[in-house]
Amino acid sequence: MEKPCEIVILSGKGGTGKTCVAASFASMAENAVLTDCDVDAADLHLILTPEVYHSEAFASGAKAVIDLKKCTACGLCMDLCRFNAIQFKNDVFVIDEYACEGCGLCKEVCPGEAIDIITYEHNNIYLSDCRFGPMIYGKLGIAEENSGKLVAKIRQYAKDTARKNNAAYIITDGPPGIGCPVISSVTGADMVVAVTEPTLSGWHDLKRLIELIDRFHTPLYVIINKYDLNQDMTDMIADNLKEKAIKVAGRIPYDETMLHAQLEGKTINEFDPQGIPSKELSKIWNTIKSVIYEPKSI
Repeated sequence: MEKPCEIVILSGKGGTGKTCVAASFASMAENAVLTDCDVDAADLHLILTPEVYHSEAFASGAKAVIDLKKCTACGLCMDLCRFNAIQFKNDVFVIDEYACEGCGLCKEVCPGEAIDIITYEHNNIYLSDCRFGPMIYGKLGIAEENSGKLVAKIRQYAKDTARKNNAAYIITDGPPGIGCPVISSVTGADMVVAVTEPTLSGWHDLKRLIELIDRFHTPLYVIINKYDLNQDMTDMIADNLKEKAIKVAGRIPYDETMLHAQLEGKTINEFDPQGIPSKELSKIWNTIKSVIYEPKSI
């Protein structure tokens, strides 16, 4: 059995077109497993419209709860909580679950043993099938933590699914930025495709992402989206990438059909296969396929 090539699409910031690129790759790849690791704001499923056949909760952290029958209303927990997560409302003490960090101090100091720490399972993992193949994605609950662990779990499901299906690729729509979920998405991946835009903020955030990827020694290719909105900035980014020995996989022009495709829940390749963005994305995908190393046996 051959190891599938895991390609992660990232961006230094949100709104660069990362998900559109990931969806386009999904439509062109044959025998691929698709994942959305942007668990804080997963949206790849809005384009690929998968049918979920299995879902499960994922425990991300702990929260405090108060047993009002045991509570003596001494107020010690509220006085000592550094997160201001305990409040006095309607003559009782209550926990603000969004502010609570589950540190357990309140439980330790409560003289009436009225506080307990419980595990919250407000996050979910979804296993599904879409028109382009198997898809695994997750959603982080409001104010929940451990997004990196949730991403790691999603990636493990993707690898297991890829092995079962003898898939050639795992295509991942990664999270924006350089935080914990990005690190979890990149660790052990075979290739990163970064999507940027020709603005100073786009270049600034791309530089931070490059510094992060460099620590993993992962092959990196860059796509400049909406390049024609600022040709001078595009040229500056391309020149700086050349100095860093990073290849530009392609440049996608600004085109409103990208928006119309999203509104109809389609990839740009499905919506306008003869359009310039579609043709450019096809070239980019072929470029990426041509540089993928020979799969290793596992």
